[in-house]
Amino acid sequence: MKSVSGRIGSEGPRNIERIRAAALHSFGEHGAAATTLRGVAAAAGVSLGLVQHHFATKAGLIEAVDDYVMKLVVTTMSRPLPEPPVDSVAEIGNRITRMFAEEPDVVAYLGRALADGSPIGTRIFDTLLASGIARWQQRIDRGEVRPDIDITWAAINGLVLALGAISLRHHLDRHLSEPFTTPRQLDRWQRAVDTLLREGLFRRE
Repeated sequence: MKSVSGRIGSEGPRNIERIRAAALHSFGEHGAAATTLRGVAAAAGVSLGLVQHHFATKAGLIEAVDDYVMKLVVTTMSRPLPEPPVDSVAEIGNRITRMFAEEPDVVAYLGRALADGSPIGTRIFDTLLASGIARWQQRIDRGEVRPDIDITWAAINGLVLALGAISLRHHLDRHLSEPFTTPRQLDRWQRAVDTLLREGLFRRE
């Protein structure tokens, strides 16, 4: 028969994941300042003592959530572009819409972090901008785009399109027939953004 301590030890990783997920949801919904360890414990279905055992303090829990979000976003967006004939614009668009669909709490937290000017928001923005510049340079090297593009603004504009949708998604919902994060609206958004990046909106003379 397993001891109580043995059971706790075997369930440790699962409890850590549940606590972190509950904290991530609360941080994205209400902000870190309005979130309490007791509320996170209740949402995760564990005791306050267990939260303190794994994360010690609220600052420790915030750090764990920040590390998780940073790793997920960077892993998703910083992978190198596949070789042609893969459409690099559609590839990046797919990564973004997949994150919207599969990681809504991460997206909500990221939107709040960017709006609040928190350190994690700054870290993620700077990391994504650097990877975006590298991605556009790769496209230039392949001859996929005009060699005279402003590479910094090409990367910034791509970020604005993606992160702006995150920050403004509640306003977007007011002007769409269904929530922005539904599969149909995400597909509609991606097609519009891909067309904008790939072809532009003005008729060529």
